[in-house]
Amino acid sequence: MTQSVLVVDDELAMRAALEANFRRQGWKVRTAAGKTEALEMFRAEPCPLVITDMRMPDGDGLGVMHEVRALGPLTKVILLTAFANVQDAVTAMKQGASDYLIKPVTFEDLRRVVQSTLKSPAAEDPPDGINFVGTSPRFRAVLDRARQAAQSTADVLIEAESGTGKEMVARFIHQQSLRSKGPFVAVNCAAFPDTLLESELFGHVRGAFTGANTTKPGRFELADGGTLLLDEIGEMPVGLQPKLLRVLQEREVDRLGDTRAVAVDVRVIATTNRSLRELAREGKFRLDLYYRLNVIPIAIPPLRERAEDIPALVQHFAKKYAKESQGSGCPLSSEFVARLKDYDWPGNIRELENFVRRAIALSATGDIDGDAFEGLESSPAASDPSPFEPGLTLREAEKTLLTKTLEATGGNRTRAAAMLGVSLRTIRNKIREYGLPPREAQ
Repeated sequence: MTQSVLVVDDELAMRAALEANFRRQGWKVRTAAGKTEALEMFRAEPCPLVITDMRMPDGDGLGVMHEVRALGPLTKVILLTAFANVQDAVTAMKQGASDYLIKPVTFEDLRRVVQSTLKSPAAEDPPDGINFVGTSPRFRAVLDRARQAAQSTADVLIEAESGTGKEMVARFIHQQSLRSKGPFVAVNCAAFPDTLLESELFGHVRGAFTGANTTKPGRFELADGGTLLLDEIGEMPVGLQPKLLRVLQEREVDRLGDTRAVAVDVRVIATTNRSLRELAREGKFRLDLYYRLNVIPIAIPPLRERAEDIPALVQHFAKKYAKESQGSGCPLSSEFVARLKDYDWPGNIRELENFVRRAIALSATGDIDGDAFEGLESSPAASDPSPFEPGLTLREAEKTLLTKTLEATGGNRTRAAAMLGVSLRTIRNKIREYGLPPREAQ
């Protein structure tokens, strides 16, 4: 397979020299004169390796690295600089650079560094189809937190709305961790009846209950040496939660019907589309279990709060499903993409992906036009008229805005406070002041 590299440098001579040398080695090479051009090229066609100058007129190499890694978390980035600054080198390596070389550098030295860098498994194509798209600050912060979590063995709690990519982030953490060679086992806590979930998680021995004709290890044992994803942990029955808490504390499981405990070495990542703290206040989730799971919290923002990522996501999905429709691609106008940014996407990335897939599949001419918006126009987010009519008092406007924001966040007061730019205490006080109902179970 032909290896691919993107070279970024504002010096024409440097770009030309590196391009010529890489091509002689049989590489596919693209070059860019600065940060803006480089990111446009990378969005159009990601590659496993980027070599970039540290200082350029329209941005620095660290900026290139951060945005490239947000678009392609497994891409390797090597920084080149004419300024032998030790602090810059330390900063670059801490922030994720694969290596840092001082100019002038011979191509032979660079080639050795490239070969060493690409030996890392992380330089391979993303496993299991993981392909994060987005450069918004909030989403980049999520990936940074995920990378930090991967370096730890602590349990992780991911709270986010449905369709935001919680399982993808969980898999990414596993694959970037020291447990990456171990199994990744997922169990949806909402997919099993209460009576079967305990057996599914912890296993059972023969004769433990009617129908238990053989001994069966649970998901904790299957994940030994790796990572266990407890998806939709908020749906776990309250009666089963003490047993889960004990397993997390002792790292050993008791199979149903067994008299001995089985030690397990498992890193747990739990995901939920509901606030576990709120569920605990309602008596539906144990507070001590919440604290035990919430060692490293990760909150993935909904798509409406990272709308600047929508154009890149649309392009990504359009390219993906054009192949499915045996096409080379569908032209997407700026007006089309702008309309997508105005929609709230209650189903988040999952809804956006399905919309793009449908639009491409139903496009008779290869061009996506306004007919693709059929179904979205009836969305409350797209059709609900503004509640702020002339003559509305400031008090009424404030109450209406707070009500709408709480509806948009599913009653999550923390997210509402962040969206409105006020403190959580202010949200609570205003809810009491206006007599708004408490958050209902989702």
